[in-house]
Amino acid sequence: MKVLHIGEKGNIEKYAAGNPYLSRLEIIDMPRGLTDLEYLSRAKDAEYIVADAISRVSADLIAGMPNLRMIHSEGVAFDQIDTEEAARRGVFVCSSQGMNASAVAEQTILLMVGMLRDVVNGDQAVRDGRQIQVKGGYIRSGSLRELSDCTVGLIGFGSIGRQTAHLLKAYGTRNILYYKRHPLPKEQEERYGVQYRPLDELLGQSDIVSLHVPVTHETEYMADFGFFSKMKQGAYFVNTSRGELVEDDALIHALASGKIAMAGLDTLDCEPVQKDHVLLEQPREIARRILFSPHIGGITGASFTRSMAMVLEDIRIVEEGGIPEKTVKSPQGSR
Repeated sequence: MKVLHIGEKGNIEKYAAGNPYLSRLEIIDMPRGLTDLEYLSRAKDAEYIVADAISRVSADLIAGMPNLRMIHSEGVAFDQIDTEEAARRGVFVCSSQGMNASAVAEQTILLMVGMLRDVVNGDQAVRDGRQIQVKGGYIRSGSLRELSDCTVGLIGFGSIGRQTAHLLKAYGTRNILYYKRHPLPKEQEERYGVQYRPLDELLGQSDIVSLHVPVTHETEYMADFGFFSKMKQGAYFVNTSRGELVEDDALIHALASGKIAMAGLDTLDCEPVQKDHVLLEQPREIARRILFSPHIGGITGASFTRSMAMVLEDIRIVEEGGIPEKTVKSPQGSR
């Protein structure tokens, strides 16, 4: 079985080491960002594509691979894959959904606590020799908060949202709200310790708002001027999902006006992020209220190990004539 792998060289072999199915694969490793013709020059006859979550798999690439049976994202996202062309060509599209739920949830909590404890400015204060002055300021203002004191609103409640709720409960957070298109049954709400709220109500009641939805036509740039205007005054905002969910100008306005206290961002629009990104060119009074991480929430070693186990299992299922477990788009006419 021939596999075109688009992404970091050696990822499949490294993270699927010990999987007995690995020896059956002929892997063609190629970096992201090449042209379709370059991919086809080496892997035109491949039966499978495994691509990292930000690599584009175009209609032309799919059309140029007559033996293609399945395209599998290494990550959760699959918006860079032309799913409609794949369906027309009889190709399954799969995502490694759930592979990074615990890792991203941990990153979400890190950003929440990091903002509540003002770690960006605290770190700088110690480096500048201002430790006691800054500590005294916190004591006088009483501004440092604990997660258990906060109402946290989770927008989206898939595997990452559920795991985030689980961790919040461990921190003693009593008020965890969630929004999704279809509320959970009451017994599941009790299991996760969450309460459903319509989106506008969640925004107005939450001390911390955290995004946990994929990028779709409905969610793209959902965090716009109207979104931030509905948030509670002085609330905190977290995005560990995708940068395309947030309008940068709206976020800057919310920070500049004081509508939100801080933003914790593991991902930005227009990645890979360059030095001239608008969020990196803000004056200090805004910059000091943004906590960045370099989109690492889901890339732990354990996450990739889980992902590759999913990928190889789906290849095995397709080879045996079945429908892969992690299918997000099936060939036209299939069930």
